[in-house]
Amino acid sequence: MNKNTLFKSLSQASRGNFFTIELPVSSKEEAEALEKVAAELEREGKIKIRECTLKETSFYIQGIMKYALT
Repeated sequence: MNKNTLFKSLSQASRGNFFTIELPVSSKEEAEALEKVAAELEREGKIKIRECTLKETSFYIQGIMKYALT
């Protein structure tokens, strides 16, 4: 998943500025890739991550959407 796709998914999962999303993952490497993409979005100033957790079969991200053009 690239950062544009992840950002779009987060925008659709948001309620106001807050978002909570649980993405299915099939491997630990896929989860690490998602975490890197989310960290990149945070460095760009588009989101602020509150929690980023790898669960058994999914990757959970909770945070705040910053006011940015999509």
